Amino acid sequence: MIKKEMIAMLLAGGQGSRLGVLTSKLAKPAVAFGGKYKIIDFPLSNCINSGVDTVGVLTQYRPLRLNQHIGIGMPWDLDRAFGGVQVLPPYERADNAEWYSGTANAIYQNLEYMEYYDPDYVLILSGDHIYKMDYEVMLDFHKSSKADVTIATYQVPMEEAARFGVVIADEQGVISEFEEKPEHPRSNKASMGIYIFNWKVLRQALIDMKDVPNCDFGKHIIPALHENGSKCCAYDFKGYWKDVGTLGSYWEANMELIDIIPEFNLYEEFWRIYTKSDNLPPQYLAPGSTVKKSIIGEGTEVYGNVENSVIGSNVYIGKDAVIKNSIIMNNAVIKDGAVMDKAILAEGVEVGKNVELGVGEYADSEYSSKVYAFDLVTVGEKSVIPDDVKVGKNTAILGVTTKEEYPDGLLASGKAIIKEAGE
Repeated sequence: MIKKEMIAMLLAGGQGSRLGVLTSKLAKPAVAFGGKYKIIDFPLSNCINSGVDTVGVLTQYRPLRLNQHIGIGMPWDLDRAFGGVQVLPPYERADNAEWYSGTANAIYQNLEYMEYYDPDYVLILSGDHIYKMDYEVMLDFHKSSKADVTIATYQVPMEEAARFGVVIADEQGVISEFEEKPEHPRSNKASMGIYIFNWKVLRQALIDMKDVPNCDFGKHIIPALHENGSKCCAYDFKGYWKDVGTLGSYWEANMELIDIIPEFNLYEEFWRIYTKSDNLPPQYLAPGSTVKKSIIGEGTEVYGNVENSVIGSNVYIGKDAVIKNSIIMNNAVIKDGAVMDKAILAEGVEVGKNVELGVGEYADSEYSSKVYAFDLVTVGEKSVIPDDVKVGKNTAILGVTTKEEYPDGLLASGKAIIKEAGE
């Protein structure tokens, strides 16, 4: 057996319910991003770029597409004889069978996997953030601080700090207090959900708290370690980091990619983002079509007009169609004359002729105001919108819809048509 200095445990089992119909059929880490990638590509690429070649991916909610995407890990150079990437779903044991019930509980259920490699350190990652980070630099900080656990933190605007777990730390990074989503935060150092533990400390903490319901790192494990005198430090990350947990933040992160000088650069040679790619032909831009300030995926055919948008692979955009400020994922079909502004279309969506998406004025959602609270039209995977209808702002569509479901040819702002279970 080859001992590993540090292994990574990547939590990728979440539904991502705040992404609404986008995660009706797949886990949040498997959602497309930037016209080419999946969200999980970013932590996986960070791992191999940082020299971490042993990664356990913990899956649970609708794992099929995620499993297919990861495969044996070849795109990330994680197809290794010893180590590499390993998908870790919940499984039945001799004494019990249970779903992962919290971030720490999921890790506890995979103690056997971690014990096999007997690492010095364990890196805990979330599978649903967009960022580039050198985990080796964080490990160096962890070692030099002689910490038992190091938490990666990101300075957010003070007015947003209440959305996060925040820490209070001194100039050396030693943490004195934790606040979980405080009403009146005293710090803007937000936890990124990225932790490095000394393996022995983590192992003991997981065993000690194995019976805690819905055991979580931020709520249970780390506060308990701090109370027991373990040294907890904050590693202040300075680069780009985006939690794409809401439809608004997801749309914004995609739109930032097409800025003249993007804040998050996908084109750096020295820190590549890798993904599983299909062997597709080049993009085709027909005579008379226009594309301005957009990303266009391979195999996509454009006969209409695209502006300020992110278009995935193998998409068809018909004649006289107008796409503005929108995200269109792989294999979508936009028929002739369709017009849209601020729309998010999941994979395999079909939009009929002369359809208008994003018309009228904003209205609060009658379906789910917690999820749908943005100027966006959100259409779930393989949904169909019939010819000659209009769809207002802050709306959601899931399933194959018919003209009869659009009163007077309109789905008004704030309304939804949800025809399939699972959203």
